Order: sequence, then C-alpha cells, then structure tokens
Amino acid sequence: MRISALLVGAACIGLLAAAPLDHKEVEFGRPGGKPLLLDLHVPDGPGPFPAAILVHGGGFDEGTRSTNVRPLFEPLMDAGFVWFTIDYRLAPEAHFPEAIADLDAAIRWVKAHSAEYRVDPGKIALIGESAGGYLVNYAGTHETPETRVAAVVDFYGPVDYATLALQRRDHPELFNMATIDRHASHGGGIHFFGVEQLDAAGVAKLRAVSPFSGVHKGMPPFLCIHGTKDDQVSFSQSITMCDAMHKVGAGCDLITIEDGGHGMGGWKAPEMQHWKAEMIAWLQKTLHAR
Repeated sequence: MRISALLVGAACIGLLAAAPLDHKEVEFGRPGGKPLLLDLHVPDGPGPFPAAILVHGGGFDEGTRSTNVRPLFEPLMDAGFVWFTIDYRLAPEAHFPEAIADLDAAIRWVKAHSAEYRVDPGKIALIGESAGGYLVNYAGTHETPETRVAAVVDFYGPVDYATLALQRRDHPELFNMATIDRHASHGGGIHFFGVEQLDAAGVAKLRAVSPFSGVHKGMPPFLCIHGTKDDQVSFSQSITMCDAMHKVGAGCDLITIEDGGHGMGGWKAPEMQHWKAEMIAWLQKTLHAR
C-alpha cells in the first residue's frame, strides 16, 4: 500500500510539473528599490521548450507588457513556446543605459529559472516591437556570455537612430510627428539617449548607441518584420540592419508587410496576417524547435 501511494504521489507531482502555467506580476529585478515585473506562459508538457522574451514598445516613455505585444501571445502559445513579457524602466525617470540593463537582467533571470519554467536555455529568442525593437536590437548586437540569446525578432525597431532622427527633422511630412513629438515631450526619442539637439555631437552620440554600429560576425540571427508605410520608424531601417549583417556574414531575414503602418495591432487586413505563421516558422527553423 505504501509503495502504491508513493507511486501515485510521484505521478501527481509529475502531472503538476507538466501542467501549463500562467503567472502574472513575477518580480525579476529591483533596480533602485522599484520592482520590475513580468508575466509568463508555459505550455502543457514536460519540456524543455523554446522561449521568447517579449519587449513592448511605446516611444521609451509609454507602453505596457500586457498591451503592446498582445498579438504575439496566441501564435507563440499555439506553437508550444514559453513566453515572458517584461517591464523595463521608462523615460523621463530612466534613460538608455537603464532600459538595456533591465532587459539584460530579464535574460539572466530567465536563464537562471529555466528549469523551473521548463525552458531550453539554448533556445531563447528576444522579440521586441518599436522602442522594444530597439532594445532587443541593441541586446542582440552587444551580447555578453550571460545575455547571449539564440535569435532576435525585431518589429519595426530603430537600428540607425542618427539617420532616423535626421530624417524626422528634415522630412517631417513623411512621419507622424504628432505622436513622435508627444514621446519627445516625455523624454522619449533622442532625449532618451541624452541628446538634446542634432548637432555634430548629438548625431555622433546617436550613431554610437545605434544597434547597427554593433553588428559583428557571430552575432545571433535576426528576423526583421516591418510595414512599408511605417510613419514612425522608416521601413528602410530594417533594410539597413539586414544589409549590415549580411556584410559580416550574419543571418538576417525580412518579412515585409505591404502597406503596413507602425504597430502590429494595426495589421488587421487578412493579407497582412502572414507574419504570424512566417515568424513561427522562422523561429522553429532557427531554434531547431519543432
């Protein structure tokens, strides 16, 4: 009887360990005494599973982990991925180095808790959109052994902020300047990087912190997803990134959303929905996760 009870208990523990998990407001860091939180989903099964760390956009001063990246939740769940959607410190209280430090902290936390959440630590991807796209682009081009990931997916994130800022200044008719200026008034845009004006020093500083400046051989493969009618981050930014990566022999692919604007939530037309299946297929191939 005792042996049977032990076997039943062990079986129950095994079932619990393989059950799906959905946790909210899990603390992964506390810089300056302020908690940074994440939400997570773990699929049914023993794993280990491929995983994605999701980084929201919002001009560096807005956005939340539960809203901006919501269109990613279902495709990743259906494909059997663990996902973590994270906070990071926002302007005007925080600036460029702090937000990157928060993303790095999240990567380290996910790796440290990989067994608990059934994550394969060798199959972690970063996925970011807009300002979050910039952050994952930077993390992917400035990786350390502790923060290196297997893949990066960039949705319409800036890669050459100096060129983008100059385009916005010189050709405002091509951009949604009302939204861009709103972020700037709250410390977003170039102010997030400690730049007040686009003089020679300001442009040089923006170029130095631009992800494409950190492109190097051996970096993780990238997938860029971008709409051709983006009025906040030029479509050409994704082309710039892939061109720079190809020149050093790094892998970079591009999914184009014809007539797509800025924001995956606005890609509602059926002919724009192809990115979901294509992104999952790219992740599965890149991470060897079928």
